Amino acid sequence: MVICCAGLYAQYSLSPDRMLVIRDFKTGKVYVEHPIKVGDKLFFGWIHSWERIRWHEYYHIEANNTLVLDTICFPAFGAGIPENKGKKTRVENGMIYMDDIGQVFEQFDWINSHLATRDIKINDMLLTSGRLLPEHTRLTLKIEKRGLLNGRK
Repeated sequence: MVICCAGLYAQYSLSPDRMLVIRDFKTGKVYVEHPIKVGDKLFFGWIHSWERIRWHEYYHIEANNTLVLDTICFPAFGAGIPENKGKKTRVENGMIYMDDIGQVFEQFDWINSHLATRDIKINDMLLTSGRLLPEHTRLTLKIEKRGLLNGRK
């Protein structure tokens, strides 16, 4: 009995508390699963569909498993690009940064494109890229809290 309880405790205490999950919106099939902690930084880079320019989004992970959009970054203004998002705007190395946005997302969905979706990183480590995910598929990125034995809560 003691060994069983110790094993359960070890499994619970060593398993990740939270996972970043990218799955098929329709079928639920999981394509990416990665342990994540509160405060971790998420980078989502893509190519703007109309302007064909790089667009970078920087998020952090909150304790309630939401994604908070901190900064967006792009090289030029154009169709559908906000001119006043966030509390601060700056220009560095030819890129426009809008900081202190604070927009909260429970998850985000997108139609993946091998041409448009670029890198998805956690704390500057490449997690995946659009070319590794299914083409023309609606995907969801979400932070999920895990429970005992690494099950979903």
